[in-house]
Amino acid sequence: METLTKNAKGASSTLKYVDIKAIEDGVVILKNGTLRAVMLVSSINFDLKSTAEQDAIIGGYQNFLNSLDFPIQIMVSSRKLNIAPYLNLLGTVEKAQKNELLRIQTTEYRNFIKNLTEVTNIMSKFFYIVVPFSPVENGDAGVLNRISSILNPRGVIAENSELLETYKNQLWQRVDHVASALGGTGLNFTALTTDELIELYYNAYNPSVYAQSAIKDISSTELTQSP
Repeated sequence: METLTKNAKGASSTLKYVDIKAIEDGVVILKNGTLRAVMLVSSINFDLKSTAEQDAIIGGYQNFLNSLDFPIQIMVSSRKLNIAPYLNLLGTVEKAQKNELLRIQTTEYRNFIKNLTEVTNIMSKFFYIVVPFSPVENGDAGVLNRISSILNPRGVIAENSELLETYKNQLWQRVDHVASALGGTGLNFTALTTDELIELYYNAYNPSVYAQSAIKDISSTELTQSP
């Protein structure tokens, strides 16, 4: 019982350093009353593009930055690649293989991949755009409400669920703008859902206790997808 009590106290004292109050409807609500949406963005191999394509990408990115009238955060996360699902797939193929030679080759290939990942840290990179919104930025609010938002933003959200829904809608309008502006760069993107946000932030706060997996396969995500 004493051990459980100490663990509970330790967890409670740790939580005060976490800025997140809640995650709901694909939105991160911070303790200071501001909101965040997170977009997972694909990458492109810029060096493999022709000169004309490179110029188009640079121009599209410049237009994207110039179109913003609010701040964004671009985050890059490096993670150790989890090869276990691929090895399991190879194991299934190996067992189902009727040709003995092909079965042996599959076994050798599977062992090669397994040994390679054990001696080498193969990393994968994930790119995110974090889109913020603060109650102070609500242009439709009255003067008194805006002053209240400045002095006590967390109280404004906590006391008025209707305002929270309004702020969420304004946040998603920003996400739509980012998605539309990114369309000229040739990137794929998608907004993270609630479960994916929980996984993302849990992994960020606990980098050594989770098995790495890709949050979402954005190669199949349509460029025009909106949350």
